[in-house]
Order: sequence, then C-alpha cells, then structure tokens
Amino acid sequence: MSEEYERTPISLSTKAKDLLHSLFGAQTIAPPASLLATLRPYQQRGFEWLYKNSRLGLGSIIADDMGLGKTLQVIATLLQLKSDGALTEHRAIVIVPTTLLSNWEREIQKFAPSLTVVTYYGSQRKWNEQKHDYDVLLSTYGVVRSDIKKLSKHRWTAVILDEAQQIKNAAAAQTKATKKLQAPVRIAMSGTPVEHRLSEYWRLFDFTNKGYLGSLQLFKKEIAIPIETTRDQHQLRWFRRITAPFILRRLKTDKKIINDLPEKVETDQFVRLSDAQAALYQSVVDSHLEKVEQSEGIERRGLILKLITALKQICNHPRQFLKKGSLKPEDSGKVQFLYSLLHQLQERGEKALIFTQYREMGELLGQLIEAEFGLQAPFLHGGVRRKERDRMVETFQQDRHTPLFLLSLKAGGTGLNLTAASQVIHFDLWWNPAVEAQATDRAFRIGQTKNVFVHRFITQNTFEEKINQLLQGKKELADLAVAQGEKWIGELSNHELRDLVQLD
Repeated sequence: MSEEYERTPISLSTKAKDLLHSLFGAQTIAPPASLLATLRPYQQRGFEWLYKNSRLGLGSIIADDMGLGKTLQVIATLLQLKSDGALTEHRAIVIVPTTLLSNWEREIQKFAPSLTVVTYYGSQRKWNEQKHDYDVLLSTYGVVRSDIKKLSKHRWTAVILDEAQQIKNAAAAQTKATKKLQAPVRIAMSGTPVEHRLSEYWRLFDFTNKGYLGSLQLFKKEIAIPIETTRDQHQLRWFRRITAPFILRRLKTDKKIINDLPEKVETDQFVRLSDAQAALYQSVVDSHLEKVEQSEGIERRGLILKLITALKQICNHPRQFLKKGSLKPEDSGKVQFLYSLLHQLQERGEKALIFTQYREMGELLGQLIEAEFGLQAPFLHGGVRRKERDRMVETFQQDRHTPLFLLSLKAGGTGLNLTAASQVIHFDLWWNPAVEAQATDRAFRIGQTKNVFVHRFITQNTFEEKINQLLQGKKELADLAVAQGEKWIGELSNHELRDLVQLD
C-alpha cells in the first residue's frame, strides 16, 4: 500500500495493483431496503466502506466528527449484514458508554426496527447465549468488564465500540476485556481518535486490526516519535497511506461534507433516569395523582401544573426538586450525558449554548460545569441587567476562553445574536416548537458560517418522552402546544393523565 520498503520505492505488478484496488477501491452498494432513513451522500460512502471492510474481515475506525451520523452508518451496516445472513449463526455486540445506551436503543428502533436487539444492562440483566432470538446484543463497557468471562466464550460476527477512545488506556480493565471478545469484524467509533498522542491510533488499531501496526514499542520508535518530535513529513505520508483503508475521518468543516449537510441538524438525545431520579419520580406521581383525581376545575388544573413542574425538575436533577442535598452529577442522567457531550465539544474547540427554562437549574448547571471543567459559564436570566447582558454576549462572541453560555429560555430565547456557537443544547424542553425554534435561532441566523447542531435532552420512559412522541406524531397537538404552551395537559382525563406521567 505504501509502495516502498524502508524508504526505498518499489513497483507493483499490474496484478498486485488490481488486487489492492479490488480490496480497497470504492464499491457501490444500495442501502438495505429495510433501513428507514435516507443516507446523505457522505453517509452512503461511509456505509459502503464499513460494509466492504466487514465482508473482507477487516476492522474499521469510523472517526467522523460528532453530529455527522456515525451511528446511522453502523446501523445500516448491521442491517446489510443481517440481510446477507451474516447474523444468523453468530450475532453482533455493540458496546457503548452508559450515557449512550438509550440513544442506541432509540436509533435502532427508529431506523432499523427489523433488527432485534437485546439490551444487556443493569443489576437484573439477563441474556441466554443459547437462544438465537436476537440480532444485536447492546451493552456497556462496565458490564462487559464485569461479565467478560461469559461474553468472551461466545463467538460474535461483529464487535462494535462506540466512543472507542474509552479503550485508549491499555492498562484499564475495560480495554483488556473488549479485546478478549472474539469476532472477525471489529468496528471502532470515535469522534476524537487522537486526543494527545499518535500511540492512541495504535491502541485503536490493536483492537480493530490486531498486529497490523506491529508492537507498540516498534510503532513509537518508527512512526510516533519521528512524526511527533521531528515532524517527519515522509513518515507522516507513509503512515497515512498504510492506515487510510482502515480509518474514515470526515470533518464538519470539509467543504464536501458541508454541501451534504443541511444548515441545522436536530437530534433527540435520550437519557436514562438515575436510580435516585426514578425512585423520586415514582413517589411524586403516586402521591400527586391521588390528589388530582379527587379534585375538579381550577383546583385540578393547578394540581396538574404542580405535578408536571415537579416531574420536570426531577428529570433535570433531584436537587432542583428537593431544594436540598448534595449536587452529585451521577444523580442525574441528563447531567451525565451533558458532561459526555461537553467533553467532546471541548476537545474540538466548539462553543455551545445551553438552554433551561428554570433559573434555579441554570445556577445548578453553572456549579456542575465549574466542578467538572473548571469553567465559569455566564448565565443569562431574567434578573440580569441590560448592561451585564450585553457584556455576557460580547464575551461569548469574542472570547475563545468562554466556550459555554447558559441561558434561561425566556430571557435568552429571543433578540440575541450568538453565532459563535455551533452547538445548541436544550437541557429541558418547553414542548412549544415555536419557543424552542426561537431559542435555537440565537445561533442559527444570518452571520452564522457553521452548521448548527441541536441536542434536545429527553428522559427515557417518562412523561417527557411521551409528550415528545405526541408532539412529533400529531400535527394538531403541536399546533395546540404553540398556542397554549402546556395548558392542554390540564384538560386530560384522569386515565389519560395517569398514562402520561406513569414511569414505564
């Protein structure tokens, strides 16, 4: 592939060149018929590349920028493998950080409902390796580390790692565990394949194509040190040539990719409640529903509003509802996912707006962000005077050391120009499409030179998910929400209300 040996050029015969082209040349493959999505041109190329490598038994590192749809490309590949019969005898296992478990479940359900998934997670997790009634086993790094003896005895068709930078620490137990899984096809997904040193590439290759880059010691001596210390351009070109067939890296700044993208990409990010959130949620539902069912008229509507507000706060963080206790990030599924997202944005140097409808939650988020990242994010809310508000906006727009801006939805949802941000995070939802769109348009407006990525946080199996489904699925209800905010919830019958707020 490099057409040289120890820096001496070599010539390849026509037969050898034809062989290499057949292995690594582009192949046009139609997306699976059962895929419920239209792949953008660069996603189609990514799918073809993943599938081709998979059928050759070669590992792949898909390192597209965050927001370009790595998950969809991998799901399309899994569907194609299923249609080929490759998942009939042996299945695929997908390993993700806990914060992404719900998103994978939803993405497969949305785009590939014909893929049968077993989620292997939690203290009551069950998986019968003798039963062949599933296509994909979905699990987490922590579970794989704990249950590696059981999982490593099983033969898989494919092992897929999301956020594969989790295995960059060679000494970590979860790194050792994932490498014990047996499969001819290995796919690593990472928006940040190299964070600090080239040796991180070696660690990913050691998972996807073991032995291809030699030993770590040899790699450091012949590749990493010459490139990192002396900026050896010849060695860099050689390294790129020999790894190119196994790494796919596309950036949002690439003009070809920008032309493939809409200007605004919206994603629903589903997160799980923590145990503390789930227990508190159920307790509040049980106590409040009884009062609601015994009341009428204005009193009933007031109690429903109180219930919805309480559940929203619990879904954000138990501390917001309880008004006391410690502010632990692990007590909130949304906070854990926010940390994961912000770490990725920090590595890319991207700026983000974080919207919440509650001043109190904005203040709590400020504390949590400072504790995790050592950053003091400005927080714009209704109590901020105009002069201070203008200073905050100017600082965010001009200062590269201010990557985050917290805003209350009412105070920061209109009238601001915040085009320095390429990411918009709705930490909690207003369920009013017009209000959300106005807030997003603080970044997505004239003067914006980047694509804008919007993340809507939704807690899985709660009333947040159910209301979101209603708004997405019923145009007339969405129109009603635009006009009346959340008042329509107060008109639901006792039975409908119970269905809406019950924790599934």
